[in-house]
Amino acid sequence: MLLTAGWMSCAPQKDADDKAAATTATDTTKAMAPAPAEFADPKYTAIGKQMLAHFSSGDVDGYLSNFADNAVYHYNSGDSLVGKAAIHDYWTKRWAEMIDSVSFSKEIWLPIKVNKPQSVEQPGNWLLSWYQVHAKYKNGKSMTQWMHLDIHFNDADKIDNVIHYRDNAPIIAAAMAKK
Repeated sequence: MLLTAGWMSCAPQKDADDKAAATTATDTTKAMAPAPAEFADPKYTAIGKQMLAHFSSGDVDGYLSNFADNAVYHYNSGDSLVGKAAIHDYWTKRWAEMIDSVSFSKEIWLPIKVNKPQSVEQPGNWLLSWYQVHAKYKNGKSMTQWMHLDIHFNDADKIDNVIHYRDNAPIIAAAMAKK
């Protein structure tokens, strides 16, 4: 009997070993699952910087060169432009009739990949940007303010959604002022 008790105490502990293996497998699976969001490829920052360079030179075609044909441009005010052609027409008219010059400074860029949306955002690659805008209008007035863009890229790395956060009051005050 003593021999049997000794043999049983040396026998592998299947329950404990199975639990430890299951815990390790679960921990490994959790570690391998993608995070809800992660840093995206820095190439999206390069695309964003190129967009601002084109825009500040008045090159609307260059500005839109990375937009998908079905892109939607949303403003925080609720207005939106649907389709690359509509976005092109809007900015071409603004440059022709109102904008004299635009420059950007104090740029902040954050390329992020949303793996698991937490709210209404689309999954995939986003470029979040913040910058100070200095605009001079054809009426001689100017304005400076911080703006924020959220830019989503489709599977072909074309921009299909832009959300533009800005304060309309200084824009209207400068752009619509009489000479």
